[in-house]
Parts: sequence; C-alpha cells; structure tokens
Amino acid sequence: MVKKTSAHYQREFRKRLREQGLIKKEVWIRANNAKLLVEVEKTLRKDVPQQKIGDFIDMNDSLKNWTTIGLYGALLEDDLVKSGQASVELVENAEDSIVATMHEYGDLPIYIGVSGQQIVAESVLWEVSDVNDVAKFNECVLLTHKYFPLSTISLEKKDEVPAYYNMFGALSSSSSVDNIVLELETLASNVLNAVDAFQDFLN
Repeated sequence: MVKKTSAHYQREFRKRLREQGLIKKEVWIRANNAKLLVEVEKTLRKDVPQQKIGDFIDMNDSLKNWTTIGLYGALLEDDLVKSGQASVELVENAEDSIVATMHEYGDLPIYIGVSGQQIVAESVLWEVSDVNDVAKFNECVLLTHKYFPLSTISLEKKDEVPAYYNMFGALSSSSSVDNIVLELETLASNVLNAVDAFQDFLN
C-alpha cells in the first residue's frame, strides 16, 4: 500500500471543490469576524439566490458558541470552582483570556482562550534552556505524544521571551461546560505526568 501524505489529501479536497464548480478567493477581514466568515463561506457554497448574504446565515448557531466572558461566567458557576478545586480569573486585554488555577494540582495555572470556533487551554511546561538534549527530547515527545490523552506538547517562541514548551488541548467553542472542565482536569493531570515522564531530560 502506497503511503499518502497530507498534501495528497489536500489536493484531492481542492479537486472535489473545483468539480463542484467552486472557486478559491482570498479575503482580508478583521480578526473578530473570522467566525462570521466561516458561516458566510458555508452559505456561499450552496446554490442560493443572489440576495443579501445575511439572509442565509443562521445566527442562532453562532449564539451557541462561547465567548471568553460567557465561559468565564459559566466556570464561576461550575462545581469545579464552587467546590474550591479551582479558581478562575478573567484577564482583560487585547485578546481576553481566562486563567484557571487548579488547586487540586498544586495551584497549576491553565490559560484559556476562546477564538472563533475554538477554545484552547494551555499550561507552560518549561523553558527550552531547561532541557539537556533538545533534539532527543523533541524526538521523545513525538514518539510518546499519544500517552497524554486530549493534550499535545508544543514549542513556543515569542519576541523577547525565552523559548518554552507548553502543553495544550483544544475544543470546539460550542463544547459543553462539562467537556471544558474535563479538558482542564485532564490537562492538569497530563502536565504533572509529563514532568515525571521527561524528568531525565531536565537539567
């Protein structure tokens, strides 16, 4: 059996779209309109009358998705926070986010961001400079990533900040609060397990 790369599947996907009579157009939009653009694209793939596109967008679906402030309020009312197992704080800036402090996991902080169709929860593992053999560690991460359910390790590089590894999980922005809480608890557990699993790579 010939192995096929992701590029092959991408070509096949685009081929099918062209066969349906669709064409590709590049657009430039405001970041906060990304979700609306997805809905517009779905609608424009259909054979609809040439009327205002707003008439064909089901805005009710978009209301089911979390915003950062909405999710913050829901987490405040969840048993995870009410029982004292965790606390949450709303960080208001250019891109609002939530910090969940997981008291049952040594006060581990988890950062939660809501953007369009996705919710990302992440926690810092350690700086690259803390790893004694970066190449071997990176290889080990790729070979063992399936051992951490619902979580992935990534390498982050930002201006004026030392490069670091973090662990994250992603969900749909329409996920239930129960599933979001499960993600937070699973991520917290995986972070602590990762410290044990990769101890030999740390200075």
